[in-house]
Amino acid sequence: MKLSARLVGLGALAALLATACAPQTSGNTSSDKDEKTGTLRVWLFQEVGNAPKEKVVDSVVADFEKAHEGTEVDVEYIPIDTRAQRVKAAFNDPASAPDVMEYGNTDTAGYVKDGGLLDVTEEFGDWGEAKDTDPTAKQSVTVDGKVYGAPFYVGVRALYYRTDVFKELGLSVPRTMAELASTAREIRAAKPELYGLVVGGAYTYGAMPFVWANGGELASGEGGSYASGIDSPQARKGIKAYTSLFGDDNCPAAKCAGMGGNDTISAFAAGKAGMAIGGDFSHTAVEAGKVKGKYAVAPLPGVKPGSIAPAFAGGNNIGVLKSTSHRTLAVDLMRRLASKKTQTELFDAMGFLPTFTDVRQQVAREEPFVKPFVQTLSAGTRFVPASPAWAQIDSQLVLPTMFQEVISGKKDVAQASEDAAKKMNTAFGSAG
Repeated sequence: MKLSARLVGLGALAALLATACAPQTSGNTSSDKDEKTGTLRVWLFQEVGNAPKEKVVDSVVADFEKAHEGTEVDVEYIPIDTRAQRVKAAFNDPASAPDVMEYGNTDTAGYVKDGGLLDVTEEFGDWGEAKDTDPTAKQSVTVDGKVYGAPFYVGVRALYYRTDVFKELGLSVPRTMAELASTAREIRAAKPELYGLVVGGAYTYGAMPFVWANGGELASGEGGSYASGIDSPQARKGIKAYTSLFGDDNCPAAKCAGMGGNDTISAFAAGKAGMAIGGDFSHTAVEAGKVKGKYAVAPLPGVKPGSIAPAFAGGNNIGVLKSTSHRTLAVDLMRRLASKKTQTELFDAMGFLPTFTDVRQQVAREEPFVKPFVQTLSAGTRFVPASPAWAQIDSQLVLPTMFQEVISGKKDVAQASEDAAKKMNTAFGSAG
């Protein structure tokens, strides 16, 4: 086995695994080779507390190498924050590209447009386990009716809160976004060594529930034609609600404006915050921190009492690169990484919610911490525009820049959202 765990930094989100029989070869790769031996390169995302993920992946790799004599798998864990540059370079230089990679479900349309992902529609359809895939998860690997990977996990965010702090201060779990803000400030006032609700100016998917809960949208349109909605009155109300949380009375801008999602979870896990917005995939990192046994999770509240704020339907997929010279082997490894067995083990190891409906129901019965995330999924989730432009909007940090401009006082909400909308519309227009 050749596992080079080159841990190049921190990221977020997840990986993949499992069992399956080898698919038949079909010819839509950019390589004219389908070698049955040799080394397969795999890129997976580096998580906060990555060791449990590595252990699951190591097991999948060992089984794969045993099943395919003469093969080795070289796994590299890469930071999600720099994935855009790494993947672009891989698409432009097949010699440096992996055979199999984990990618965020928001990147699918862009990667397909760039010609980087292999069409595995036939193999996915022939895979017996695929019939139990959550329809939304399958949608995340589908572009124009063709399948370009296998869903690995689904992720939604909810509210982590310190039960010991809430008990000491006599606080109740917030039932509205207004209560969330006031509770955060009450914690900060009573315990100035803590952030009330730790937030991040670079935490796009922690911020978006505030926009959606206030009736805003990222964009409107369909069939690949979109227009930004981030400058609508409703969206601006949500932007104001989120950015108002950056201040000395909750989360000082000097420290919090540059934080991403992993930073906020790390702060909460280290006992530096009363509350945080984190995913089901954050559970392992929090459990490994100082707050173990002193926290609980509830759905993030919406605007109206008792409502749940719409969450981003996040998650990751596993795909095969079109440039692979090991097509049959790569597709088999993809299915093993994304299998029911692997997803179950990854849930146990990392808390990643499975993409198979039957497996998800099983783990929800066994693990109480899953309940608020399943409730959030049931309340209705949102996704990004199904446009290749989203990868550009994401990599250009359009939304984090907008939030940070407001937080810093460089621009007001109206100007920052107007400028962000212009950038988004330029990207949508260039995508065709």
